[in-house]
Amino acid sequence: MRYLPLSIALAAAPGMAFAQPQAEPQTNITVTGAGLPLPPGTPAYGSAMIDHDRLTNSASGRIENVLGDVAGFQQFRRSDSRSANPSAQGATLRALGGNASSRTLLLLDGVPMADPFFGYIPFSALVPDRLSVVRVTRGGGVGAFGAGAVAGTIELASATRDQLPTFAASAFYGSKDATELAATLTPDLGGGYVSLSGRWDRGDGFQTTPRDQRVAATVPAAYDGWSANLRAVAPLSATSELQFRATVFHDDRTLRFRGADSMSEGQDASIRYISRGAWQVDALAYIQSRNFSNIVISSNAPFRKSLDQRNTPSTGIGGKIELRPPVGPDHVLRIGADTRFATGDMFETAYNAGDPANPVTARRRAGGEQITTGFFAEDDWTIGSLILTGGVRADHWRISDGFYRQVGADGIVTVNEDFGNRSDWQFSGRAGALFQISEALALRAAGYTGFRLPTLNELYRPFVVFPIRTEANAALSPEKLKGVEAGVDFTPLPGLMLAATAFYNKLDNAIANVTTGLNLRQRQNVDAVIAKGVELTASGRISDFLLSASYAYSHSKVRAPGEAFNGLTPAQSPRHAASATLAWRPEQGPALSATLRYVSKQYEDDLQSDVLPDALTVDAVASLPLGHGVTLVARGENLFDEEVVTRNARGSMDLGTPRTIWIGFRFAR
Repeated sequence: MRYLPLSIALAAAPGMAFAQPQAEPQTNITVTGAGLPLPPGTPAYGSAMIDHDRLTNSASGRIENVLGDVAGFQQFRRSDSRSANPSAQGATLRALGGNASSRTLLLLDGVPMADPFFGYIPFSALVPDRLSVVRVTRGGGVGAFGAGAVAGTIELASATRDQLPTFAASAFYGSKDATELAATLTPDLGGGYVSLSGRWDRGDGFQTTPRDQRVAATVPAAYDGWSANLRAVAPLSATSELQFRATVFHDDRTLRFRGADSMSEGQDASIRYISRGAWQVDALAYIQSRNFSNIVISSNAPFRKSLDQRNTPSTGIGGKIELRPPVGPDHVLRIGADTRFATGDMFETAYNAGDPANPVTARRRAGGEQITTGFFAEDDWTIGSLILTGGVRADHWRISDGFYRQVGADGIVTVNEDFGNRSDWQFSGRAGALFQISEALALRAAGYTGFRLPTLNELYRPFVVFPIRTEANAALSPEKLKGVEAGVDFTPLPGLMLAATAFYNKLDNAIANVTTGLNLRQRQNVDAVIAKGVELTASGRISDFLLSASYAYSHSKVRAPGEAFNGLTPAQSPRHAASATLAWRPEQGPALSATLRYVSKQYEDDLQSDVLPDALTVDAVASLPLGHGVTLVARGENLFDEEVVTRNARGSMDLGTPRTIWIGFRFAR
């Protein structure tokens, strides 16, 4: 709590920015609902874009699957938010090693979305229809909240007024008695607008357990979740506006066994001030309240409850202020500060699953606090056809008040650990260059560093995915990244773009689940994970046909001298990943699209003893306008019913989404 006053002060920055607004003529006001324009040097870091049309036309309707268009994006496991444990939905890029906590910074309208305790992303609350665009930048980041971007940054922007009809609704029915209902109401209000949206989806779920491993207690992965979102944008002057967003979500899932239920929920709110005047300003504040619970069922007969992770409340508070002073037409200078504070507790009860009475054996509690406060500066300098960009960050971080308690069934304290507070400064930087040789050809190069603090979950909470127990480690050090890359962007014809990037990334002190005994692992810092490879992207349009494709080759290995896994591929890291979408989308009439995705084999564990085979899937979407704003839509996931193994623990496997068919209607007016 030492730095909480600074956090609150920064969180109040938007209010201070417009506490005494100057009187300006209220004419020619343009409300965008977006942030400040991208600096000209942004392409030097080789971003990939996903537009609004693609976001609203995916087979699954889920953002994590759409992000699969960017080869190299992956979650900890291959499951999506219908059949994964929420706490395992960490996002990463460039095959830097499987980790349930996100190594990639995911922002929604500038706000970090990772859970304050676990570091996972609440993908089920991020509805693609509510978004305008997604920009994915691989490699370390330095700008606002860049402290968590060791593998890259995923920036989500809410849909703007011109992309939102006054009223829109959709209803779908799918395989396994699944339903998906959504609606959005966006009226104009004064000089701005308000958008209220909601989504509810549920399903009986599919069998994640292979047929030969099913038992009497095996059940499908049922899910039931809803989210509601309120966004308001109001002008304050001809060049400034205020943006407010509030999101509430709740998600229930059942995984593998009857009674193995998980729950995640959250209430988020943010306020943002944007000024596009001579002095450009982007200031925001946010608060997040999250919770998670999970029941573990023993995988041995008679399949009783072995652990109840009954309550994991956490809170995130943060803010930023970014200024762009007028320094001349050739420079875009960004200076600012940001802060993130996280606190959380874990309450769980252990049971004796071997006893018919299923008695309590222990009650545990763990938690702590952490805060990161950073100061950053970045400048983009345009010199004719050359753009130079560079930035630095200085972050002060503190991990404090960590503890772990265990009380036996008789009320006697068996473990009572308090962990020492730690703090330090971390300096990061990046630099890049973009040279436009001609209208058709551009060269780029960049180098960067970055870091990520271990999450409260990694530091203090052990967990069990039967039969393997993974211990926490309160002594974990921050991960630190160094990387370089170079690329070329080629536009041989209007509407056709080809890009290639070669990269080398080294993640020092990488946090991994290290095998320490039979069915026992511990989170540990390993010396380094080294990832190098090539990324290819292509997009183009010829008449009514659109093609987008990406491919990533990632040669990753762990450097851990003296360890059994030295030189091996990090867990959950495929060497090849590819995605391609071909669409026929005329301005009017029917539309079709098909998406092919391939992920090569990867390993579940650090010793490469458990293999996840490669997988090739095909999705498709077809739509037929019926008139009066109504469109008939058919969606198909994994059309050829490919078996996708998502978990393999000593032969105990889980499977991903099988063939799933949806039929429904959309209405927009």
